Amino acid sequence: MNLFILIDSGLLSLKPAQSIWAISSGQDLVMLILGVIVLVGMVLIGLVAFYLLLILKKALEPESVKKPVDTRSLWQRLSGLHALSQEKELVMEHAYDGIAELDNPTPPWFMWLFYSTIVFSVIYLFVFHVIGSGDIMAQEYTQEMAIADQQREEYIKKVAGSINENTVTLLKDAKGVESGKVLYTQYCVACHGANAEGKVGPNLTDAYWLHGGDVKAVFHTITEGVPEKGMISWKKQLNPLQVQQVASYILSLQGSNPAGAKEPQGEKIAGAVPVALRN
Repeated sequence: MNLFILIDSGLLSLKPAQSIWAISSGQDLVMLILGVIVLVGMVLIGLVAFYLLLILKKALEPESVKKPVDTRSLWQRLSGLHALSQEKELVMEHAYDGIAELDNPTPPWFMWLFYSTIVFSVIYLFVFHVIGSGDIMAQEYTQEMAIADQQREEYIKKVAGSINENTVTLLKDAKGVESGKVLYTQYCVACHGANAEGKVGPNLTDAYWLHGGDVKAVFHTITEGVPEKGMISWKKQLNPLQVQQVASYILSLQGSNPAGAKEPQGEKIAGAVPVALRN
C-alpha cells in the first residue's frame, strides 16, 4: 500500500542530482567559469582588506619611544654595571626617609654563574649518582692506589731484579735501614725478638753466626731459609730489595747488646760487619 502511494506521488521517479563538474552544455561551462571568477575575486578582495587593515593599525598606533643611547662600556654591559651618571634613571618611585632605591638588578654574569651551577649540579647528579659512569672520591682513591701499587711493583722489579747473592751490598742509608726495620718487625720478631736478641732463633746482635755473618751470607739465609731448623724461605714473601733491606738492618744491630740477649751460637766472625749503624 505504501509503495503504491510513493509511486503514485512520483517520488520514485526523481533523478539523482548531477555534480556541478558534470558539464553537459555550453551554458554549464559559462556558469562554471563565472563561479571560479567570483571565487578568485572574493579571495583577492579579502587579501586586500587584510593588508589595508594592517596599514590602518600601524597608522593608528603611537610611535614607539626610542630607547636612550646606552653609553656604557663593553665591560659594563657584560658585567651589568651602570655608570654613576645613570643613577638618576634607575631611581625608583618610592623612598623612605629620603632614602631612594635604585632599580639595579643582579648582574647578568652572576645570574649566568648561578644558572650554570644548577646545570652542573644536575649533570653531576646524573653522571655520578644515577648512571654511575663518573668516578667519585672513593673510586678515584682506589684507582690511584692501584696505579701506585703497579708503579711500585714495576720499580721493585726494576731495582730488585739486579740484586742477588753475588751483587747484594750493605745498605747504610737511613731510609733503606729503616725499611728493613719495618720488615723485620713484621716478619722476624717472633723468632729473633724485638731487638734481635734471640728467641727461637739465634741472637743476631753478636759476632757469632751459624750461617755466615756478612751481608751476602745473611741475604742467602733469609732468601733460602734454614728448613732443617724451622726457618722458612722468605723469597716468596720478600723481593730481593726487601731482603737486602732486612739483612742491612740486622747487620746494623751488631754490637748493640740488647737486654736478655741469647747465648752466642755458631762461629765468631770478628770484624765481618761494622758496628751498629743506627743513629
